Amino acid sequence: MSTPSSSRNSTHASPHASLNALLFRKLMPLLVISYVISFLDRTNIALAKHTMSIDLGLSSAAYGLGAGLFFLTYAAFEIPSNLVMHRVGARFWITRIMVTWGVLSVAMAFVRGETSFYVMRLLLGVAEAGLFPGVMLYLTYWFGREDRARATGYFLLGVCVANIVGGPLGGALLEMDGVLGFHGWQWLFMVEGAPAVLLAIVVWKILPDRPTRASWLPREEALALERRLAAEQEAIGTGHGGHTFRAALADRQIWLSIFVYFCHQLTIYTVIFFLPGIIGSSGHFSPFVVGVLTSTPWVAAALGAALLPRFASNSSRSRRMLVGGLLIMAAGMLVAAYSTPVIGFLGVCVSASMFFVVQSIIFTFPSSRLSGSALAGGLGLVNTCGLLGGFVGPTVMGIIEQSTGKAMNGLVCLAVALIVAAMCSVRLRHGHETRKTSDADRRATNAA
Repeated sequence: MSTPSSSRNSTHASPHASLNALLFRKLMPLLVISYVISFLDRTNIALAKHTMSIDLGLSSAAYGLGAGLFFLTYAAFEIPSNLVMHRVGARFWITRIMVTWGVLSVAMAFVRGETSFYVMRLLLGVAEAGLFPGVMLYLTYWFGREDRARATGYFLLGVCVANIVGGPLGGALLEMDGVLGFHGWQWLFMVEGAPAVLLAIVVWKILPDRPTRASWLPREEALALERRLAAEQEAIGTGHGGHTFRAALADRQIWLSIFVYFCHQLTIYTVIFFLPGIIGSSGHFSPFVVGVLTSTPWVAAALGAALLPRFASNSSRSRRMLVGGLLIMAAGMLVAAYSTPVIGFLGVCVSASMFFVVQSIIFTFPSSRLSGSALAGGLGLVNTCGLLGGFVGPTVMGIIEQSTGKAMNGLVCLAVALIVAAMCSVRLRHGHETRKTSDADRRATNAA
């Protein structure tokens, strides 16, 4: 027999679950598709590497540098972009991002050598800057702390879908070599860049800036949701002084999150930019088969992103899953470095299964400690500094491959970085944990 309190709890839980289901259904598909296209355009040079390098005369080091240069400008403009979005709204700013990156992605088809390759990658980084932290900020307008890891996990499915679809699609486009006088890699950039501009129109028409702007959400529910999330953010600001960007810069936990995210991004982008080349170097596979094999680890990553982040429902679980995920990623890299090609490929798949479990959890720590413009700037700061791993990883990997002749040698360095990140993750704390500790310390001091 249920007690009155349990009946009340179930009554309250049901509307919350129903509202969350509506939010996920209305918001996440469009955000995920946007990220799919973003990642296709950001990383399709991985599949283009072999033929483009031959046609343009690019060395492995030049390719690695060009792959990484994107992240320098992407990182430099992250914080300004997020602060602008906080002022002008998500709909306008995400639309602007998509139009500019789509145009520049198509223009990548017309690079003529190292210099133009470097310039276009730098410009693409400027254009796309702010999308990921912008969406992380956008999710705080709709989901509370307990639901945000799951929402982030679903958003990160876009990376998995991009790499699952991008491999076979890119391989097929590369086989259009010579059609209408264009190289296969030129078709790759042109065909995969255009959808960003088309999807920008859809974003402009249907993406609401916040709950009270959503035509599909009843006004009372929208107001209640905004009040609840505003109260949560106010509590964060009260507990940490987290309303200003200076608060983010002064918080050691933010810098700890940045270091962990940096090590995580080292691994992801090294795998993205060099796995197709590692597979293709065997010389036994057509471009289409290389694309299919390249997509396999991302199936594992998609399963992990879809199934596991929901279990990070409290602070202790989040921390355990974060540490365990980083160690599993490290183990997969070591297996890939020291095993046979088949076993090593399976090691990459095991590592990939934790890619976005880890990433979805990392961002719950800074977002639980900041509010207002500090939240916008702080999330941009975490992504800015973390994404430098996207520059360092491919650049160092290219140097290692060129100097040793074996790309696998770089995987050991990745494993070491991931183990250090796991050790540091033990000390990460959500905002409410810090407040509880401080309150306990004050009570102990007063009692003494």
